[in-house]
Amino acid sequence: MPNVVLYHTEGCHLCEEAQALLQQIVPPEMVELVDIVDCATLMGQYQTSIPVLVNQQTNVKLFWPFDLTDIQEVLK
Repeated sequence: MPNVVLYHTEGCHLCEEAQALLQQIVPPEMVELVDIVDCATLMGQYQTSIPVLVNQQTNVKLFWPFDLTDIQEVLK
């Protein structure tokens, strides 16, 4: 089961940057990529703030901009 959710959308260069950072420290099988376009509720919540990283165990959210250190803190 994924421990981390990355809310994103296709064609978002910031989302691509966030995913590249995440891949450096989190195995792909631990990450769930959720395209907010598929859900009106998520669009309403995150449309202007993607990418958003969420630790599913703690429900801590990390809003862009973030770096590797920020990701590591959220994953603790």
